[in-house]
Amino acid sequence: MYAIIATGGKQYKVSEGDVIRIEKLEAEAGETVTFDQVLAVSDGELKVGCPTVEGASVSATVEKQGKAKKVIVYKYKRKTGYHKKNGHRQLFTQVKIDKINA
Repeated sequence: MYAIIATGGKQYKVSEGDVIRIEKLEAEAGETVTFDQVLAVSDGELKVGCPTVEGASVSATVEKQGKAKKVIVYKYKRKTGYHKKNGHRQLFTQVKIDKINA
């Protein structure tokens, strides 16, 4: 059984027991979060929502909050002496999928 959920402007295919990294949520480690935007659920047959599946939700437990690896942003314009180096670390929340309610 799997589900496709939308959170943080992205879509994720999840099954029970999966550990995924999503965009940062305001939740502490150990808390339970519920995702209501379930786009599709498959338990033998596929149910696709329009835009979401009625009455479906996915519950997960927050494992940790963190920062991803640093991405270097380098801007350069030739012949002008312009170059700028910048770095960015995206915040994430790691969650473990507990149950798919369909």
